[in-house]
Amino acid sequence: MVTAPAIADEILDLKNRRNAIVLAHHYQAPEIQELADVIGDSLELARAARKFSGDVLAFCGVWFMAETAKALNPGRIVVVPDRNAGCSLVESCPAASVREFRRTHPDYAIVSYINTSIEVKAESDILCTSRNAVRIVNSIPPQQPLLFLPDRNLGNYVRRQTGRENMKIWQGACVVHDTFTARRLVEARMEYPHAAVAAHPECPESVLALADFVGSTSAIIEYCAASDAREFIVMTESGVHYSLTRSAPGKRFHFVANEHCNCSECPYMKLNTLEKLRDALDTLEPRVELSEEIAARALAPLERMLAVQ
Repeated sequence: MVTAPAIADEILDLKNRRNAIVLAHHYQAPEIQELADVIGDSLELARAARKFSGDVLAFCGVWFMAETAKALNPGRIVVVPDRNAGCSLVESCPAASVREFRRTHPDYAIVSYINTSIEVKAESDILCTSRNAVRIVNSIPPQQPLLFLPDRNLGNYVRRQTGRENMKIWQGACVVHDTFTARRLVEARMEYPHAAVAAHPECPESVLALADFVGSTSAIIEYCAASDAREFIVMTESGVHYSLTRSAPGKRFHFVANEHCNCSECPYMKLNTLEKLRDALDTLEPRVELSEEIAARALAPLERMLAVQ
């Protein structure tokens, strides 16, 4: 039986031979994060992919993230450990429906959350992440009507923060965050009365209303590290525990089970494993391939997002 340390050694050897870099989202398993060159949320990983200068990029996250990396690195090889690492938000927002909206609402600007397919990005005017969504919407003239897609909870949060009433919101949702409930959060607060609550804006409004802090995955990590509190209830995917304990050693973190799986794990993120990462670096498959036309069209709104300070 091959042990995890032995597989890790194989991965490190393959990284050197392939002139590769490994990017990992905070929701990945700890053993993958330990081998990553960069760990981050969607915005941080997009910026890291933009600066990449090697030959192979192994993206340990979900497929739409790797598509973004490929659009930013059209001449390099981008692989993902598991091709089935998808996203419920991507599934909720087919490109054909977005094209139809643009045809029937030509006066609307389309703001797309980065959790979308490359084809939807190509139909968009500008992209955003949960970290910069409010800033992106505020960068658009207030008289311009908008469509925000695909996450309804993030869209509603952005509308409350910006006061943007002329913004339609797509009705997609994250399979993890959308099924957190205020009832279970209240129960957790009763169990941990001294804990501060940090929540991701993909959570329902009833959950966000009970939070002491609302922000992206990396913003939650920064908040917990800087806070005087010693204990936290964290309303996001539990894979972030690895980064939380590294950034805020000695503090305690509690995760609330959602109604979907009675856990707080993303089933897509957890498809990636050390064995699959090793095999992806060895065979250079599954590989992300984009047409030049789609990549160029998607790159324009992506660059607009990255240009917003």
